Amino acid sequence: MTRQETAPPRPGRGTEPLIFELSSPGRIAYSLPALDVPDRPVDSLLPPSALRTRPPELPEVSEVDVVRHFTRLSQIQHGVDIGFYPLGSCTMKYNPKVNEDAAALPGFAGVHPYFPEEVVQGALELLYHMEKYLCEIGGVSRVSLQPAAGAHGELTGLLMFRAYHEDRGEHRTKVLIPDSAHGTNPASAVVCGYETVEVPSDSRGGVDLDALRRLMAPDVAGLMLTNPNTLGLFDENMHAIAEIVHEAGGLLYYDGANANAIMGVARPGDTGFDVVHFNLHKTFSTPHGGGGPGSGPVGATRELEPYLPVPLVDFDGRRYRLVYDRPKSIGRVKSFYGNFLVVVKAYAYIRSMGPDGLRQVSEDAVLAANYLMRKLAEHFHLPYDRHCKHEFVVSGVWQKERHGVRTLDMAKRLLDYGFHAPTVYFPLIVPECFMVEPTETESRETLDAFARVMAHIAEEARQQPDLVKAAPHTTPVKRLDEALAARKPNVRWQPET
Repeated sequence: MTRQETAPPRPGRGTEPLIFELSSPGRIAYSLPALDVPDRPVDSLLPPSALRTRPPELPEVSEVDVVRHFTRLSQIQHGVDIGFYPLGSCTMKYNPKVNEDAAALPGFAGVHPYFPEEVVQGALELLYHMEKYLCEIGGVSRVSLQPAAGAHGELTGLLMFRAYHEDRGEHRTKVLIPDSAHGTNPASAVVCGYETVEVPSDSRGGVDLDALRRLMAPDVAGLMLTNPNTLGLFDENMHAIAEIVHEAGGLLYYDGANANAIMGVARPGDTGFDVVHFNLHKTFSTPHGGGGPGSGPVGATRELEPYLPVPLVDFDGRRYRLVYDRPKSIGRVKSFYGNFLVVVKAYAYIRSMGPDGLRQVSEDAVLAANYLMRKLAEHFHLPYDRHCKHEFVVSGVWQKERHGVRTLDMAKRLLDYGFHAPTVYFPLIVPECFMVEPTETESRETLDAFARVMAHIAEEARQQPDLVKAAPHTTPVKRLDEALAARKPNVRWQPET
């Protein structure tokens, strides 16, 4: 047999055995010391209904096997601390670890929301100043730090829309959403009780002004807009859009998911937005993905400020306090005051970067995206040939039409080369699309390496299409039946009977 046939798989590659498969009867990882208190029967401590009828089926493994098993599992996971993660629309960037240290300080990590205000003046002071920073960055009058995530911020903003219109005696039932919007926008609007109406894009990738004029009506509460949008394009007609919406009595909602492109350069409030949300877990130094944690503060212009959730933090010159006496407020949207430690990390990030640093973040992110876009445009279709902001969209239509290789196939092939795949098939208005966001934290060498691999995969699609269509080849789990995996996931081990 050849060396290749007899060599064991590399750690973290091939099929990783389950911890149960490593089990051997009688093997133990750690022995607890003998009890130094009287041993009482379990049935004297718990009711019969809470007692097991048979021992739990736990793996019996040694300590070294436990350590090696879970260390190997950690090594086959991908993340921004492992490699490039160009997930468009999500800003999966490296976050300085010093901000994690700040959030771990006992005075922050040990704060309990039931502590009286006089005991947590430092925490309230941080929240107060964080609000001021976000007001300055967003061009708004006041900010609530309460919402727990971006979509939660969207819901909060739309509830404010509804309260504003009802306060004026108006019953508006529709929200306009561009076809390039984030997927959570229509979901949030529906949850809030609105009917959603799609606004098409024009040939430049912005909002079609003629369509917007036709759709604006007395029953439209407002327009939700991400700017730059999910195509990575800043809308050139922003002031005209604001004028059309406001003339019809509607409001403008800013989805802050893409604020990584405009910090320190453009303020949403200055371009006509009435309500603005921020994603502290994307833009301001909290790792995001895998379920959290998140934070989606919502800011408002002076006219919409009265409807912000309660409480807000005020300062009377002597002490900081939580203010609930706001009669037009939509009320609470979360228990206590949001995800406090995420706010601490964002505060540390803003203080360490300063205004010039935040602007440089945006400029570097835009530079990286345009650099990478031009490199990929040599091998993939570029549907909007104009300067992008922090992210861009290219399409695999050439590969599909000429060689039968889909964008999904090429995304899977990327995994074989050690890169996380970009977002694919979103936004829906670009067929076979990759949405790529390199962020400001990646080096030119990393961007060049990614571009070389993408070019190589495009060549593989031409010369060896079956190789690409069968990818990935080196990952622990190969190509799945995606519909079955999504609808009937099998993630639980069960013993053989």
